[in-house]
Amino acid sequence: MHWVTHGLTGFLMMAMVWGCGPAPGDRLARCGDEIVAAGQFFHTGTPVVLWLDSQGYDAYRCRRHFEPSEFMPTNPAAPGNPNRYGTRHGLCEGLQEQIEGEGWTLENLQEVVDQFVIHYDVCGTSRTCFKVLHDQRGLSVQFMLDVDGTIYQTLDLKERAWHAGTANDRSVGVEIANMGAHPSIKAVAEWYELDETGWPYLTFPSRIVETGIRTPDFVGRSARKEPIKGTINGRELIQYDFTNEQYHALIKLTAALVSVFPKLELDAPRDADGNVRMDVFSADELADYSGLLGHYHVTKGKVDPGPAFNWDRVIRGARRELGMSL
Repeated sequence: MHWVTHGLTGFLMMAMVWGCGPAPGDRLARCGDEIVAAGQFFHTGTPVVLWLDSQGYDAYRCRRHFEPSEFMPTNPAAPGNPNRYGTRHGLCEGLQEQIEGEGWTLENLQEVVDQFVIHYDVCGTSRTCFKVLHDQRGLSVQFMLDVDGTIYQTLDLKERAWHAGTANDRSVGVEIANMGAHPSIKAVAEWYELDETGWPYLTFPSRIVETGIRTPDFVGRSARKEPIKGTINGRELIQYDFTNEQYHALIKLTAALVSVFPKLELDAPRDADGNVRMDVFSADELADYSGLLGHYHVTKGKVDPGPAFNWDRVIRGARRELGMSL
């Protein structure tokens, strides 16, 4: 009797365990807010479309996204290589050998990634950005952020995307849909109109037949009414701000990345007075830096994400998300 009771109890316990888990063939639905790092899913709290999804942008493919019958152009940085991404370089010898033999683990990736590079795309929408970046230029970036706040992830974060030169090995990057900063606001006049209160909102030139924006009838408004002026790498520029939807999504994404990558500091480059720096890093400064940074901090000839980008809004918002002090 003791044997029977013991066996029955063990069977019931096993059945309970099995009953709590998925059965073979069960579909595990995603929530639609996940990003992927080293094959693992992490929630962000904001809509994310992956390269795995039907509406996603897949930077792994060797053919053009919008002209799938054609292969990619050869990239000057990697002649004969049709890929739009590569392997992270500069790893210590033991780690390099381990990754080459066994692949990335999340723990290995966490030892490497400590920078988040922010760009604007000068394309207006993520759809156009992917066409230019991937199909035409043969480059890549891990994330694109559309005007309605939709995030697109094009590669697993273990991959070395081609978006920020010397920062690629240690960074992940995001291209935010925005027409950019220019010496005169007239340069983007066809992309904006003013409503009855004088507030700028996005329009699209007639040549943009399909925007790809996922939110139906979305109207993107500059987060601030007046264009923002500033000097970056010695150039005087003016720019309309990003949308509130983009800031909301970027705050969520930044908080998630800081959680996934413990070496990624939640701050921007600052001068002695605590203001965000508006100039390029030296090689030594870049090597020593961990945190958020603009493309212009990496490359002197760049000015993105421009003077309108509200660094402190993103940093404070992400800190609130994580319960950190402001």
